[in-house]
Amino acid sequence: MLKKNNIGKRFLVVCCGPGKHQVLRTSLFCILMSLFAGGILLLFLGENPLVAYKSILQGAGILPKLRYAGKKSQFTDFMSLLNYTTPMIFAALSVAVALTCGIFNICVSGIMIFSGFIATILIGYTSLDPVLAKVLVVLIGVLCGSLMGVLIGYLKYRFNMNEVVVAIMLNYIINYVVSFFIQTKFIDPITRQSVSINPNARLTLFDFPAFGLKIEIALMIPVALAAVFAIRFLMTRTRFGFEMKAVGLNSTASRYAGMEVPKIIVSTMILSGALAGLAGVTFYLGSNASIQPRVLPALGFDAIAVALLGNLSAIGSMFASLLVVIFDCGTTYMSSRLGVLREIAALITSILLLFSAIGIFFRSLANRYAHEIEEN
Repeated sequence: MLKKNNIGKRFLVVCCGPGKHQVLRTSLFCILMSLFAGGILLLFLGENPLVAYKSILQGAGILPKLRYAGKKSQFTDFMSLLNYTTPMIFAALSVAVALTCGIFNICVSGIMIFSGFIATILIGYTSLDPVLAKVLVVLIGVLCGSLMGVLIGYLKYRFNMNEVVVAIMLNYIINYVVSFFIQTKFIDPITRQSVSINPNARLTLFDFPAFGLKIEIALMIPVALAAVFAIRFLMTRTRFGFEMKAVGLNSTASRYAGMEVPKIIVSTMILSGALAGLAGVTFYLGSNASIQPRVLPALGFDAIAVALLGNLSAIGSMFASLLVVIFDCGTTYMSSRLGVLREIAALITSILLLFSAIGIFFRSLANRYAHEIEEN
């Protein structure tokens, strides 16, 4: 018989143990645990967690605020949320695709800067037709990201170089090279960032007049949704998706089974890089209009935890992206309304990302406890 002190083990097995929808149950468990941990932090600061979490939803546009400024409403807040979610979806898909094939693509941030910078200097400062400019920006993002993906994939299979080491070095190289050109050729002396791009090349329409409001329209959100369902179809319904998963589970066995492992690795990194490139142009030529030198976007690293929270699936990554961005956007309003320091508010988002990243640990621990319970 199990002792009473094993109630915790039983609870973990129920939440994350073997059975139907184990992966989904683990993700929900991680979310609830992060909310619980954040609630304890808020109680320690003398704040009501329910009020704080309600403020987060209000700040993100999920719930209405008490009042709004001119030409703003809950709808405008929600459209702004979609605008910030779009690059996160692309970045999370990039990480999920690579991890499915057993490749840890930690170069998403570097690829974002590279694609964003190339698109900025080639198209962002021109006076091209708005439709043509936006199409070219997207194509440049895909091309630049694919080139970086090819490089990482080729170095991995040809010279057996660890992709994490390669990606970290590329992050530094890209960051400093791009920063050098920005500070010597494209610097704005007032903002100390790159010169803002022309509106015709932006992938977000800001202050778009509609329904008596000024709305942010993320032009890439339909592309992001299309990418989600395309990646889902690729992973679940195609031979290439099956081969990606097989190589990710055991590359040696896949090679003996007749699969072209080098080709699969490179192809996977091309796809992952292209998605990261889309994240870059959507971020730097969408929600932002300039590039801050010597700063890697945190979004590229957050996408790792987001992809893990989404169980490396396309649909899961999309919903995980939305959840994380809700917390990221909503904590600003929570901070101003409740008087909580912005750093404390950001810490709540960090707690969510931390629990997301260790979901696999909870699942493996629950599997072990389930085995112990069966033996007893």
